[in-house]
Amino acid sequence: MTEVAAFGIVGGAGFRAQYFLRIARALPERFRVAGLVVRDAERGREMERRWDVPTFRTLDDFLAAGAHPDFVVVSVPAAAGADYIRDLAGRGVPVLAETPPAPDLDELRRLYADLAGTGARVQVAEQYHLHPLNQARLALVREGRLGPVTQATVSFSHLYHAVSLLRLFLGVGYDDAVIRGMRFESPWVAGPTREGPPREDVLVTSERDLAWLDFGDRLGCYDFTANQHRSWIRSNHVSVRGHRGEIFDRRVRIQEPSGTALDFELTRVNRGEWENAEGYFLHGIMAGDRWVYQNPFAPARLYDDEIAIATCLARMAEHAAGGPGFYGLAQACQDHYLGMMIAQAVRTGETVRTERQPWAPTSGG
Repeated sequence: MTEVAAFGIVGGAGFRAQYFLRIARALPERFRVAGLVVRDAERGREMERRWDVPTFRTLDDFLAAGAHPDFVVVSVPAAAGADYIRDLAGRGVPVLAETPPAPDLDELRRLYADLAGTGARVQVAEQYHLHPLNQARLALVREGRLGPVTQATVSFSHLYHAVSLLRLFLGVGYDDAVIRGMRFESPWVAGPTREGPPREDVLVTSERDLAWLDFGDRLGCYDFTANQHRSWIRSNHVSVRGHRGEIFDRRVRIQEPSGTALDFELTRVNRGEWENAEGYFLHGIMAGDRWVYQNPFAPARLYDDEIAIATCLARMAEHAAGGPGFYGLAQACQDHYLGMMIAQAVRTGETVRTERQPWAPTSGG
């Protein structure tokens, strides 16, 4: 039986923090929330009533209470997050930080310099590559089914989230890129936000940002419209192209060395549909007649973003216990840096050339 991982949350009343609380409630055999750091006392009492977990006004109070968390999730705005990461790392407490780990390039460099070589166990909760469909796509890429990958397009989420996917699909480490970008504005109907469905039918300005990241022998295409991932009238899109084939959203086309052409779908398999009485949950994703992803949290009823974040928690628990990292500070810094360079190229319309940063390996990609 898997040991229950206990974790605390700094910023435990925020929108993102409540993902972790929902997951722990849905998976009590895997996770337990040891406590929340919520500065506002009234808000803290509200969280205690709603989630039945203790709250504390400061990090010192939480750690002094004897909760002994396996790790702490830092879920505060980036401007405040870096100091919490330093503080916890200095106390020897493993940290799972929200994205991004710091707000700007100078602070990224300072944070990395402060922690590099210290042995601090710091990982970052970048979840988009852990979405079930993206895990299925990456499985095919890593198996070499497409051959060497040369092109990828991500129209899925903004900046550093999208960059993390582009780098993984392309197999790009810390390579420099030449970036070109533009913005196109047009009207569209206002859709859902974090606060819920639209309250009125109105046209607003849609801002579509496009950027091309040229890594020399590989091309990453970034395409994102603000609030696209919540929109009811815009679709997400991912394509990955290699020497032998491509993934286009859920469609896979491959030409084998024998000359055989393969054409199949990445098929989502849910339980609880039609006469199936196993409960309603994602079982996994199949490529033709075989599994390329199976949900490790079934039969919990989690949606894809929660499954991805639960995967971050599970891997962080393993890392805190001495296991390998899964998305470290250097990776998060690089993705945020490239995201900022995309934003600069879009804003100015000028070609941007990235430069090697302190967190990149001294040699190679």
